[in-house]
Amino acid sequence: MTGGITKMDSLIKNDSLGQFLCCVLANDPAWHRRELESLWRKVGDDAAWEFAVHHEAEGMAAIALARVLGEKMPARWREAHAKVATRIGCYMRELDRIAAALAAEGVRLVALKNSGIARAVFTDLGGCPMGDVDLLVKPADFAKSHRIFVKHGFHLLGNQDVGREALGARIGGEAAVPDDVAQIAADMLSGGREYSLPIENGEPLWFELQCRSVGGKWISKKSEPDSTELVNRSVAVPGTEVRILAPVDNLLQVSLHTAKHTYVRAPGFRLQTDVDRLVRHGGIDWELFCVRVEQGEVKTAVCLSLLLPAHLMQTPVPEAVLERLGASGWKIRLMLRWLARVGFFYPKRKKWSKLGYIVFGLLLFDGNLGRLRVVFPEREALEQRYGTQPAWSLPYWYLHRIVSLLLKRTKT
Repeated sequence: MTGGITKMDSLIKNDSLGQFLCCVLANDPAWHRRELESLWRKVGDDAAWEFAVHHEAEGMAAIALARVLGEKMPARWREAHAKVATRIGCYMRELDRIAAALAAEGVRLVALKNSGIARAVFTDLGGCPMGDVDLLVKPADFAKSHRIFVKHGFHLLGNQDVGREALGARIGGEAAVPDDVAQIAADMLSGGREYSLPIENGEPLWFELQCRSVGGKWISKKSEPDSTELVNRSVAVPGTEVRILAPVDNLLQVSLHTAKHTYVRAPGFRLQTDVDRLVRHGGIDWELFCVRVEQGEVKTAVCLSLLLPAHLMQTPVPEAVLERLGASGWKIRLMLRWLARVGFFYPKRKKWSKLGYIVFGLLLFDGNLGRLRVVFPEREALEQRYGTQPAWSLPYWYLHRIVSLLLKRTKT
């Protein structure tokens, strides 16, 4: 691990703005009191503000700055915090409302990632920027949940036309509205569907209803946690019908999500706060966590998701956990150097060439079989993505997948 960490050290040591961002994003009041004011004065308020805005972290920075500057904190930080808090407050109220409506029909609704963290872990909403709310239900409840969403004013986005044969048994026996069968099938295959919700005197709110906790071209079926098990293990948020993932599941899910963004693509470094907040919140059974990571064959991806905040944000991840997940291995050292070269900050800048993105993504998987399955998944996985196909057409769909990986890289 030494080589990659040394490279990170040299970059951050010579980057005062990077040090400032790492400090304000960490949920560590003691660190703030020790160093933040001197970092802020060193970079200057204008540079600190512009850097935070680029990373969509000005509300988060305001929380930390208020601890050390008090009334001396420039007003624009406080105003940014209030603006974020107002919008996220709207999200949380609508989350509670739809969760109650679903619970009345026997459906458990789990708030994922930053949405769940804002509802139950880090509840200063001005420090929880998010573009949408990610929600998880059991696959068997997906069709029913859609009807409840529409009934309560949510507008479905992103319709697409697919064959009804792709539906199969994937709506879990829950009968869909006939005209909507094909769309539900398509969205279940892709993992979810998006909704907008108009609000008075403001921009629409955006919600994504999912039946997969982690999606993406680089996440293999074996590595993806089972959604029904996740919902069954989820825990209630007191005073609401909202649920969040159990601590171990939650940390694993945000770790895989950060890896899906290759750690540095938009929204970029800000994603490290999800890991930081969950680890500092406590309750992680680290032995069980490691077992789950090993069972999913995602040691490399998760190791980097823990190692970056542990080193750059002083997140208290046990060193034994990092070593068990391979932090001292050659691949981690190589990938740390690579990440340092493309840059941890400025997520809106181009980070990867197409070939570099593919190679880095393949390195995230443990073992040659895992990487092979990303490019050439089993037939069941192909059917889940593209619908049921005759056996003779499989070579075409493998070629279709390779072209997709090479030419249709998603923004997130």
